[in-house]
Amino acid sequence: MADIDSSALDALSARLDEVEGYLHVDELRGTVAQLEQESTAPGFWDDANAARETMARLSAAKSDVAGIDAARAKLEDARAALELGEETSDDDLLAEAASIASSLEHDLTELELSSWFTDDLDHGDAIVTVTPGQGGLEAQDWCDMLFHMYLRYCDRRGWTVDVNDAPQAEVIGIDHATFTVHGHNAYGMLRAEQGVHRLVRISPTDEKKRRQTTFAGVEVLPILPDDIEVDIDPKDLRIDVYHATGHGGQGVNTTDSAVRITHIPTGTVVTCQNERSQLQNKAFAMKILRSRLYEMELEKRAAELDELRGPKHEIGFGNQIRSYVLYPYQLVKDLRTGMETGNVDSVLQDGDLDKFIIAYHRWVVAGRPEQ
Repeated sequence: MADIDSSALDALSARLDEVEGYLHVDELRGTVAQLEQESTAPGFWDDANAARETMARLSAAKSDVAGIDAARAKLEDARAALELGEETSDDDLLAEAASIASSLEHDLTELELSSWFTDDLDHGDAIVTVTPGQGGLEAQDWCDMLFHMYLRYCDRRGWTVDVNDAPQAEVIGIDHATFTVHGHNAYGMLRAEQGVHRLVRISPTDEKKRRQTTFAGVEVLPILPDDIEVDIDPKDLRIDVYHATGHGGQGVNTTDSAVRITHIPTGTVVTCQNERSQLQNKAFAMKILRSRLYEMELEKRAAELDELRGPKHEIGFGNQIRSYVLYPYQLVKDLRTGMETGNVDSVLQDGDLDKFIIAYHRWVVAGRPEQ
């Protein structure tokens, strides 16, 4: 936002009013006061799990209120700098007004996203799995590229990542990747990535340097809070242990620490090998299994299918949500929203995904208009 005028600030003010309405800020302030009172009550920490959930709700509510208050302050600072700059013809003040307005625009986008996330699961952590699709060895390499793209994106957002399983493939790339993302709105943001991703490039493994089209699938699951019950009969589980490979800490391969759990009635298989301890790997594999079985139950009910993960498709031609073209031209385009960029490196190398994720959520809020 290089130039700024009063009409631009009026538009930002209108956006801020809308966000305040979405977030019900007055109610949020009351919620903060109520939860703060609860957190100081005697015996509050007697039930540690309930206390942690209350503190998480308090932190989220305080964050939204603080965001609104900070945005209001920036708007007033921008107006003051603009008015004084116009009165005195001071270019430095006008530049300051433009800079504050640009910062405010970014803050409003983040607040709008938070206001669109109406499910409690949206504000929590996410389990992401990237799986090779059509394309043979190339698909395994593409899976690895997407995996590292998401690691960079999470780093840009200040989220922390635990790599649960990312075994190296025999020739190139990885067999799959499963990782957990910890951060505010992680699941809400990343569910925009659920679906099939298509890569077009000159094959690095083809001696004739022919163009190759490759696919990978991305699954995004929420981390379920403890109060959501998923009934799993231990008799329905087959648990295998094996040597860990690929990503992991020093010494991770010295014991049979990796765990594979198969839920026999559904055929669901989950693996985890990031921790040295077999018990830790088993515990996290069970957490992933709970989330997947919860998803399957929602699918049976059908009502919430689109909200959590969208319809299932074969990981191949005709089902992609986004295309990444490296040859004969360079373009990343989301086929749902129409958002695109020619700066492929900024996406794949630097993890610059916000434009695509924000566009997706705007598209959803607008009712998913036909493209």
